[in-house]
Amino acid sequence: MKYTIKQFQREFPNDDACLDYIFKKKYPEAMGFYRVRGRKCYANATGHQIHPVAGTIFEKSATPLTLWFYAIYLFSASRNGVSSKELERQLGVTYKTAWRIGKEIRKLMAQDGDMLSGVVEVDETYIGGTHRMNSKMSNKTPVIGMVERKGRVKASTIPNRQTHIILNEIRGSVKRGSHLVTDEFGVYKKTLKLGYTRSAVKHFRKEFAKGMFHTNSVEGFWSQLKRSIDGTYHAVSPKYLQSYVDEFAFRYNCRTSPVFEEMMARI
Repeated sequence: MKYTIKQFQREFPNDDACLDYIFKKKYPEAMGFYRVRGRKCYANATGHQIHPVAGTIFEKSATPLTLWFYAIYLFSASRNGVSSKELERQLGVTYKTAWRIGKEIRKLMAQDGDMLSGVVEVDETYIGGTHRMNSKMSNKTPVIGMVERKGRVKASTIPNRQTHIILNEIRGSVKRGSHLVTDEFGVYKKTLKLGYTRSAVKHFRKEFAKGMFHTNSVEGFWSQLKRSIDGTYHAVSPKYLQSYVDEFAFRYNCRTSPVFEEMMARI
């Protein structure tokens, strides 16, 4: 069931409600603590204090927790991301504050270290920069993606498409024994020596599927990622591109889950 703005406003009407939520999530076993008036902390009868926002994205921020929580809600409700300008308008904060809030929220969407398995589609693409007339990429950042059939995606920016880099990415993201589905790029032939099996779809021959084997899932992820970056963020520097890749990998992996709850669980 979709988490609505009415539900959000009812659950988090003020900063006290937000702080109580963080406290209960971080310290579910804490008993006998009371809120210290005027401060973002709790104390018990012995004077021991707990600061719930310490170590979170809210630490050292003067921005009200209600605005932080609303920004997280906006990210959870959007399929294509939320720009800093949109956060600036919605939250009524400066652009600098809005940019920092967006940057910190994306940290909640960082990819985990879980390995993919089964049938896994693998592909690379280029994002950003310009495209020269001679078809060579200029200022573009290569990104490799791996999508588990009917499962999760893992994607990472890479410095280039050299053999050892691509093989290391696959080895660190996909369990050995899995079946890889790739295009005809020669590097993928070497995955057989790493303990994988492989099927190649020959796109240059207008072949887009070989029985049940295709790369449609990973190509669909690229399409959503590029469309969102172009339409919402317009341009992303190579320095921060990985955090945006993480954001859309998180969205893809939570496509059947309550996104707001998944994000709040990572606080």
